Amino acid sequence: MNFLFVHQNFPGQYLHLLRSLQADNEKHEGTHELVFMTEPNNNHMAGVRKVTYSKPPPVSASLVLEAREYEMSTRRAQAGYRGALQIKALGFKPDIIVGHHGWGEMLNLVDAFPGVPILGYFEFYYKIHGTDVNFDPEFPMPEAQFGAVRGKNSVNLLALNLEQYGQTPTRWQQSTYPNWAQKQIRIIEEGVDLELCKPDPASRKAPLTVGGLTVTPEQKLVTYVARNLEPYRGFHTFMRALPRILAERPDVVVSLVGGDEISYGAPPRQGGSWREVMLREVGSQLDLSRVHFLGKVPYEQHLALLKRSDAHVYLSYPFVASWSLREALACGCMVVGSDTDTVTEFVKHEQNGLVTPTLDHAKLAQTVLRALEDGKLAAKLRKGARAFAEQNLAMDAYIANYRAYIEEIVGRPLLPPPPKVAAKPRTRKKVTAP
Repeated sequence: MNFLFVHQNFPGQYLHLLRSLQADNEKHEGTHELVFMTEPNNNHMAGVRKVTYSKPPPVSASLVLEAREYEMSTRRAQAGYRGALQIKALGFKPDIIVGHHGWGEMLNLVDAFPGVPILGYFEFYYKIHGTDVNFDPEFPMPEAQFGAVRGKNSVNLLALNLEQYGQTPTRWQQSTYPNWAQKQIRIIEEGVDLELCKPDPASRKAPLTVGGLTVTPEQKLVTYVARNLEPYRGFHTFMRALPRILAERPDVVVSLVGGDEISYGAPPRQGGSWREVMLREVGSQLDLSRVHFLGKVPYEQHLALLKRSDAHVYLSYPFVASWSLREALACGCMVVGSDTDTVTEFVKHEQNGLVTPTLDHAKLAQTVLRALEDGKLAAKLRKGARAFAEQNLAMDAYIANYRAYIEEIVGRPLLPPPPKVAAKPRTRKKVTAP
C-alpha cells in the first residue's frame, strides 16, 4: 500500500505507526511505499522517503489578529499542495494520506490527489468557555482577544469541510468539537511502550543521579514533568505547594523536568521565564538544595525519574494531555493529578491515583503529603496505575486499532493474505481379499 504522511515535524505522532509499517516491509518485501512530507529537519527513518517543503515566512504583524492563523494555514496549504505535485510528478500516488490537520498542510491535497482518502489528526477545538481559555482567573483573557481564539479554528473548520476521515486520542479531545463534527472523528487511544515504561522496584535500592540531583534510597522523590514550565501545566500551583511539602517532609527532594520556553498560553507580563517568576514569588520559602530544575533531559533519564518517583504531580488546564502522563501511569507512578477532564480521563481518584483541584496549591500540598505518608494507599494506586496502562495504553492495541481503521477506510488489508497451502491428495488404502 502507498502511504503519504504529512506533519510539519517528521515523524511527529507517526513514529510508531511507521515502525509497524516498516515491520510489514521486513516480513513482506515491497508491501508498502512510505513517503513523508514535512518541513526540513534532521530526522530520518530507514525505508521512509522524506520530501520537504519550505517553511512559509512569518505572517505580518500588521495583519488583524483574528486572521493570522488563517493566513498562515493557507500559506502552509499552498506549500503542501506544491510538495504534493512534486511527489505526483515522480509517479507516486498514495492509497491513503495520513497527517496532522493542525497547521494546514493537508487542506489542498484533495486537489493534488483527487479521490484519495485522508485520515487527519484532529487535536483540539478552541472555545471561549469550558476549556483552557479563562480557566485560570489569575490570567484572564481580555474580551477583545476572543475573536482571535475563534480564528484559531480556521484550520479545524476547513479540514472538517473536506468531509474526510479523522482521529483523535481521547474522549475529551473529541468532545471539544461541535456535535456535528464528532461523527467524523474516531477515538484511537494512543499507547506507550509498556516494556520500556514499566515499574522498576530495584530503582529504590540504590542512589539515582540525574544532572545535579541525587536521590538516595532513604529519601522521597517528588517529580514534575512538562515540555515547558508554565501555568497551562500547573507549574505555578506546584511551586506554591512546595514550601509546605518541603517543610513537613525533610526527606523530600524534588525534580522538575521542562524548559523555560512557552508551549501554551502567554509569556509572563513581567518578562523572563515562568521559572524565574515563581522563584521570585516563593524561592525564599524553599530549600533550593532540594529543588532541582533539570531542564530537558534525555528520554532514558526521564523514565528513570518516573520509575524512582514517590509522588508524580501532573496538572493541566482543560487541554491536551501530555505523553508524560501516559508514561507515568505505565511506570506505576503514584500520580497526583488535577481535576480537569483532560487528566481524569486517565487518573481515577483512589483507583489509580489521587485527584486534586488544579489551581489550589494548599490542596495539592495536602494530597502529595498524603501520597508520601500512606504507604498502603500508594502501593494500591501504583498497582492501579500500571493496570490502567496495561488495559488502556498498550502500544500494540493502539497500533492494531490504527491499522484496522486504515483498512476500513481503504477497503483492503494492509498485509497480503497468507498463501494457501495446497491440500494433499487423499490416498485410498488398498484392501486385499481375505
